[in-house]
Amino acid sequence: MAGRVAGKVAFITGAARGQGRSHALRLAEEGADIIAVDVCGPISTVDKYPLATEEDLAETVAQVEKLDRRIVARKADVRDAGALSAALDEGVAELGGLDIVVANAGIATYGMSWEITEDMWQEMLDVNLTGVWHTAKAAVPHLRSRGGGSMVFTSSIGGLKGIQQVAHYVSTKHAVVGLMRTMANELAQHHIRVNTVHPTNVDTHMIQNPGTWGMFAPDDPEPTREKAMPGFMSLNALPVPWVESIDISNAVLFLSSDEARYITGVALPVDAGAAIK
Repeated sequence: MAGRVAGKVAFITGAARGQGRSHALRLAEEGADIIAVDVCGPISTVDKYPLATEEDLAETVAQVEKLDRRIVARKADVRDAGALSAALDEGVAELGGLDIVVANAGIATYGMSWEITEDMWQEMLDVNLTGVWHTAKAAVPHLRSRGGGSMVFTSSIGGLKGIQQVAHYVSTKHAVVGLMRTMANELAQHHIRVNTVHPTNVDTHMIQNPGTWGMFAPDDPEPTREKAMPGFMSLNALPVPWVESIDISNAVLFLSSDEARYITGVALPVDAGAAIK
């Protein structure tokens, strides 16, 4: 039986590990070929957890190929519009087109709103907002030439509500929703659908680090995963501390498939009820 995205090509940013790798594998399981990009290196203000490496991206390639799907992987920074467009163009040339875009790349840093540095603020905007716009901008001509398609932008519960100590992050994730809603209107005539997904905390490097643990155990000078657990639990309505990457990938798959052919302009929470608390 054909997969839910069989014969389609998906472009995924931040694909070396975490949610991005999970999205690549889930779409590949359902028949898509993959164009994967990742910065594969450090970003100066991100110092609480390590970013992905070229070895991580190579592992994504190996896992997609084990599923008998094709993949084109490139090291590219979403802040660099030229490099991102070049990587996408190479992938499209090799795989024959583009149908699905998942603008997943993002970073997290921490601090009270009045303590965030200028560099922290600017890098957050450059990656989490401008990077999404660069991704969409590069993809639109390819989607239009294909006669339609789907774009999914990764926002956050922080795109639906305020969260302390991440004002810059929350600002970008709200802004991504505005970009999505505008592009959904602009691109509807071209049969291109645009939606956002809004995860609660996801069990990846982005939350499993001392910086995030400290947010949820603010009075502990040596926060740990275990000490932060009550704080994580308190965020969600359902009694879980976080969700798994596959939970977000299943939503991305749905929105990218023909099952969602008339769904556009939607902000879809996958958040264990965090948005309603």
